Amino acid sequence: MSRITSPPVARRPRAFVRVSGPDAEDYLQRLVSNDVEVLQEGDSCEALLLTAKARVIAPLRVLRRGSDDFLLLTEPELGDTVRTELLRMRFAAKVEIVPEEHESWLVLGEGEVLDDRPPGDEVSEEELERWRIESAIPRWGREIDDRVLPAEAGLDETHISFTKGCYPGQEPIARQHYRGKVNRRLRVLELDGDAPPGTELLIDGKTVGRITSSVAGLALGYVRVEVPDDAQLELAAKAGFARIRS
Repeated sequence: MSRITSPPVARRPRAFVRVSGPDAEDYLQRLVSNDVEVLQEGDSCEALLLTAKARVIAPLRVLRRGSDDFLLLTEPELGDTVRTELLRMRFAAKVEIVPEEHESWLVLGEGEVLDDRPPGDEVSEEELERWRIESAIPRWGREIDDRVLPAEAGLDETHISFTKGCYPGQEPIARQHYRGKVNRRLRVLELDGDAPPGTELLIDGKTVGRITSSVAGLALGYVRVEVPDDAQLELAAKAGFARIRS
């Protein structure tokens, strides 16, 4: 009889902000990019807090704990930013916005668990980074910042609802989605050589992309959309090449 093994796990540093009160659902629905009204108690969704020009302030996970009780999970360095932005936009809404403390565990391939360590072997930082890169999951400060459009990082497929009501940044997000296209996209790259973050990708001496994260033999990077999938990309100032993983 085969032994059933649990997926590997990793501790995930997080900041937590509680949004609660009689107006909590309506307030968040008007501020974040995904549809929180459809969440049942215990459900969560990925979302973005955006500027009016659709630049990313912070990526979020929104967890509904009750009818008027939500917990926002974000990157550890963005907790104060998220809380300050929410307080600034509160106006007359009857909501309380306070930090909380929790422990977060990532179950690779399955999701995130709070406070109770799930079963499974804990992976190293390098193993976690390799899994993230292979899964094309963008990371704040690497693939996501206030210069990156959500669609460039693929966040339009996971963090945005195109059927909900208005929120900051909705108009440029919708305009890009329905009428336009992005000039570059986040791709998984196989490396023949060393390519630290910031390494430019070239074709015939012309810059067509940039490495944002790398681990032995593998990388994430932004590549212009006109570059063919079978193109061989030269690593600038390095002896090596990159190929887009199909």
